[in-house]
Amino acid sequence: GWCPLSPAGAQTTQLLVEPPWRPAVLWDRMTLTCQGSGTTSATTWYKDRQRWGQQGRDNFTVTESGTYTCDRSSTGLSPPVRVLNDQLVLQVPAWALLKGDTVTLRCRG
Repeated sequence: GWCPLSPAGAQTTQLLVEPPWRPAVLWDRMTLTCQGSGTTSATTWYKDRQRWGQQGRDNFTVTESGTYTCDRSSTGLSPPVRVLNDQLVLQVPAWALLKGDTVTLRCRG
């Protein structure tokens, strides 16, 4: 999985992507998981900036392309994740990369 980096001690809401590649593509059967303080029932999902019908769940499998965010009561709104329906993509790992890391790229079509 993907372990997000945040400033020391900061509690933030994160949207985890599985499989852990960016850009996320619809035909990869992406699962999005909302992580942050608060109960699962306090999770609010947004798709393309509109409140979306996955309330009360912390994860789901994406069936529509679009831009997703989630909100947890104590830690706020996550950074967005855009899910594409493109036929050909060049993907990079979804986890944080540092200068000097070896990176595997995937060309998918």
